[in-house]
Amino acid sequence: MATKDPTAVERANLLNMAKLSIKGLIESALSFGRTLDSDYPPLQQFFVVMEHCLKHGLKVRKSFLSSNKTIWGPLELVEKLYPEAEEIGASVRDLPGLKTPLGRARAWLRLALMQKKMADYLRCLIIQRDLLSEFYEYHALMMEEEGAVIVGLLVGLNVIDANLCVKGEDLDSQVGVIDFSMYLKNEDDIGNKERNVQIAAILDQKNYVEELNRQLNSTVISLHSRVDSLEKSNTKLIEELAIAKNNIIKLQEENHQLRSENKLILMKTQQHLEVTKVDVEAELQTYKHSRQGLDEMYNEARRQLRDESQLRQDVENELAVQVSMKHEIELAMKLLEKDIHEKQDTLIGLRQQLEEVKAINIEMYQKLQGSEDSMKEKNEIIARLEEKTNKITVAMRQLEQRLQQAEKAQMEAEDEDKKHLQECQSKSDSLQKQISQKEKQLAQLETDLKIEKEWRQTLQEDLQKEKDALSHLRNETGQLISLKKEFLNLQDENQQLKKIYHEQEQALQELGNKLSESKLKIEDIKEANKALQGLVWLKDKEATHCKLCEKEFSLSKRKHHCRNCGEIFCNACSDNELPLPSSPKPVRVCDSCHALLIQRCSSNLP
Repeated sequence: MATKDPTAVERANLLNMAKLSIKGLIESALSFGRTLDSDYPPLQQFFVVMEHCLKHGLKVRKSFLSSNKTIWGPLELVEKLYPEAEEIGASVRDLPGLKTPLGRARAWLRLALMQKKMADYLRCLIIQRDLLSEFYEYHALMMEEEGAVIVGLLVGLNVIDANLCVKGEDLDSQVGVIDFSMYLKNEDDIGNKERNVQIAAILDQKNYVEELNRQLNSTVISLHSRVDSLEKSNTKLIEELAIAKNNIIKLQEENHQLRSENKLILMKTQQHLEVTKVDVEAELQTYKHSRQGLDEMYNEARRQLRDESQLRQDVENELAVQVSMKHEIELAMKLLEKDIHEKQDTLIGLRQQLEEVKAINIEMYQKLQGSEDSMKEKNEIIARLEEKTNKITVAMRQLEQRLQQAEKAQMEAEDEDKKHLQECQSKSDSLQKQISQKEKQLAQLETDLKIEKEWRQTLQEDLQKEKDALSHLRNETGQLISLKKEFLNLQDENQQLKKIYHEQEQALQELGNKLSESKLKIEDIKEANKALQGLVWLKDKEATHCKLCEKEFSLSKRKHHCRNCGEIFCNACSDNELPLPSSPKPVRVCDSCHALLIQRCSSNLP
């Protein structure tokens, strides 16, 4: 048979005891009425079992005089891990009458049970195993899985309401012994199974109701927070609405101003159009008057042409030879009449025909010398006619140019009107866009102004702080200057004191030498007395270090003899005084002799 690990058996036993105590406590509490007092036996046994579970595998903290093994250290660590546990720790420390760490630990367990947070506190402690290793051995119950199982079982104690009086209870001197008779099964327990099932169902219902209550509380808190946030947002929206209304009123005023400006622009454009129309009508009237003058000139030219045609007919009658030429002249005159009606094209044809007439006249001049005078007159008349036709053509061109310019001006005016109307429409659209953009810009500018105001305020505050800091630094500089002067004075005083110190130290050394010589003499006398009593008295020269703390002796750390053992110690290790059998008066004794003598005295007492 393989032997089991005794620590594992201890852990299993403690786990089973914890299960039994927690189960019995819950069952008895439900049957008793759920509210428990400190005198209730199952509750007392539960605290004893928890104390044994926490003590299992606890490291012993040794000191010089005694050893300490208490569970208050790991429980005190819970405050650092779980901030809500600080209240329990403070209340435990403030309790009067608790003198030992064990009493504080017992009070802590009772307060944690009343708060229904014992499982939460111990869970935080079990998770941090690296910190627990300072207090527990590796095989301790709190370091193994059994500790986590016990913490899980402790959650069931939240259904119990405990009313414990910790102030008046003597927790320091209680003896923690487990009463196993409470957990042994009897015949009566078999009949109570149905009742336990009912109790478990009731507990489940109670847990369910508590969970529902917690959820409802959380939903109520969240709804309250939402209502607060909605109220805040509503107030902000009301403020923003007021600001938006003010902005809309301002924008409406700007819109009215822009509309009035638009109306003024339209009036100006209509006036400009009327002026241009009047100018065009005046130009048309002038054109008509000039056209009438041209018609009169044209009629006069026609009359003159008729006269010339008559003259030409006379010349044709006279000159039968030139019949063909007369026909050409008549055709040319007819062409000229048509060309006058056709403006520029007819004038070009007339010029060509006139050139042909000139050529024919030259030929006729060569043929007919007798008709030179008449031909000269005719040439002069033709030249005049050419000049008149040239003037008429120039005037017609000028009139045509004026007509074209007037038409162009009219077209341009119409185009300008159309463009102006389009521009007005585009301007109105652009103005509406600008209004919307300005609204956005206003909103942006308002936010920018707020930011600038805050920024200016912060800058002013920073400037004020910097001014205060400058004034403070100036004061500090003045103080530093005064401190420098004081420091120099103190340096001088320090040097003087150092000189005095060296002189006094030399005097002390001389006194120490004299005192050591006198002490040696006294100790020699005492050694002689001790030798008579059978004790060994060490000499000062032989001892250079303290026997207990092993520190070197010096002028500040002087030598002292223990009157019991005769060894040499420092002042810190031999500051005890006790009466010895050899001397009834209390004399100097070392720490070890002091402890031994006290133990002997305590053992000799009845």
